[in-house]
Amino acid sequence: MATDASDLLNDALQSQARTFSTLFGNLAPPEATPEAQEAVHWAGIAARLHSIWTDYQVEQIGKVKEKPPHYADPVKWIATAEAVFRQLPLAHPQVQQKVWDEGITLANAVLGQYGLGPQGQAGPTEEPQLPRRDPRFADPEWRRRPFFALLHQLYLLLGEHAMEMVRAVEGLEPDRKAQLVFAARAVMDALSPANFPLTNPVALEKAAETKGESLVRGFENLLDDWRKGQLTHTRPGAFVLGENIAVTPGKVVLETPLYQLIQYTPTTDKVLKTPLVIFPPWINRFYILDLNARKSFVRWAVEQGLTVFMVSWKSADASMADLVWDDYIAGQIEAIDFVRARLGVPSVHAIGYCVAGTTLAATLAVLARKEQADKVASATFFTAQVDFEEAGDLKNFVDDQQIETVGKLSPEGYLDGRYLAATFNILRGNDLIWSYVEKNYLKGEDYPAFDLLHWNGDVTNLPARWHLDYLRDLYRDNRLVVADSLHACGVPIDLHRIATPVYVQAGREDHIAPPQSVWKLTRYLSGSWTFLLAGSGHIAGVVNPPSSGKYQYWTNDGSAETLGDFVAGATEHPGSWWPHWRAWIGGIDHAEVPARGKRRPGGRGDKVIEDAPGRYVSMR
Repeated sequence: MATDASDLLNDALQSQARTFSTLFGNLAPPEATPEAQEAVHWAGIAARLHSIWTDYQVEQIGKVKEKPPHYADPVKWIATAEAVFRQLPLAHPQVQQKVWDEGITLANAVLGQYGLGPQGQAGPTEEPQLPRRDPRFADPEWRRRPFFALLHQLYLLLGEHAMEMVRAVEGLEPDRKAQLVFAARAVMDALSPANFPLTNPVALEKAAETKGESLVRGFENLLDDWRKGQLTHTRPGAFVLGENIAVTPGKVVLETPLYQLIQYTPTTDKVLKTPLVIFPPWINRFYILDLNARKSFVRWAVEQGLTVFMVSWKSADASMADLVWDDYIAGQIEAIDFVRARLGVPSVHAIGYCVAGTTLAATLAVLARKEQADKVASATFFTAQVDFEEAGDLKNFVDDQQIETVGKLSPEGYLDGRYLAATFNILRGNDLIWSYVEKNYLKGEDYPAFDLLHWNGDVTNLPARWHLDYLRDLYRDNRLVVADSLHACGVPIDLHRIATPVYVQAGREDHIAPPQSVWKLTRYLSGSWTFLLAGSGHIAGVVNPPSSGKYQYWTNDGSAETLGDFVAGATEHPGSWWPHWRAWIGGIDHAEVPARGKRRPGGRGDKVIEDAPGRYVSMR
């Protein structure tokens, strides 16, 4: 029988790997000198690395190689940065002389502390005092040897000059200027000596301590991430849905092609008559609000006497290629109507988080236009934007070229969630990319068991058509705040028609929905509203249970026209803002009913679909 060419190549590669391992495993006789044994040991490490790489190549033969996420593609960012640096005055003799002079001065100052400068000191007598500090170089290894001390100090110096010159570039539109600054910063972060094995003394020391085992583990971690096309942040298998995350008891009471609706089991004898419906973002999974018993907003709300419903959106597949924003707005209205009918109540309280909050605003406007606004007794917005003029660093991904690329990445009608994950990681590159490159690739460290990081990597796919509309109509063109510019469910959208009582929460350090952008929602409302500024950012600013005793929040009962006015007159409160929100809800409607009948899902005569957290949350 004829042998396939790929089989021949497989056999050749595997044979080469076996030869390497055998060769280096038997080189040194027992009487060899320590130096020879050391050399053979490291040759063996090299052979193992080669074998691991060979196995990976064999594994990939015959497979269609996945293109890495566009937004994480270093070639794109290097090309963008090249365009930036071409506009910088680096060729000017004055600039070159300034950088050179400062570099020489810095080198003399650093090396002089090690007895290597022109002063001719005998050597450092205490911890070197370097002029520039950065968390990436906090380990003492960066200061123990003069080469690495000078290397990272020169990197920081050159980075400062590069960013100063980028910010000084003239003649660009503000959005283009911001994009170039962002790209330059991303590339400078990527070029840090901490990100490369031969220029990272901490990684080199770790390799020496472990006799090369850290290099082997790190290389295995790298290839594992290549296999799945996504950076790993937490230990695989550490978290299981329904076992140690998303564990609040409840039942799936409704299922549609777009979402499942979960109703949680009450823990109090009486509950507020008006139930709560939560719309989480469909980027990542709903259980950000139900991570574990201690952190869970859902469990806490149930314990506060609320009947809580949670939407679990389905991760998009080819069957959802034609979905548009109307479908998500209609889905929110459908869920509201289902809960009203199920419990026999006239209205619900609603929460919209991030993009689902943006959609909730459109939903309220549609209901108001249709004279059905009384279906929602109150609306709460977690870090949600409607005016995208100051939408933060995500705006760097919404020019025409980027939007066109997104379309090309979605040939089957949905956008792979890994692309979105890469985008959000780039927004905090040092925290979410390069620190993990150093720890898990260069140093071969084990991954932590961290539920928040697990959630961050539990990506969902998005309907491509809707996502492109979202980028164009909202982020790029900012049409949601233009009355009647957009339509949904057969009617124009005008946010000024919203008279529902509204609670707006923003995170002081939010880089995805900046507080100044979230604040603008208050400028388009016709009814009463309460604004609250929470400590921390897009996630920790929301998921901050009272039991943690962390962070703080600010309120202002006065009149404020801008976020600056609000902050200037605000009162700071320690701890979680959740009780403040619960008091606000109770002030709207404090009527209670017994927690029986369909208030307890799955009871006698109540037909349900399955236990929480349901199937949709685990679908890819």
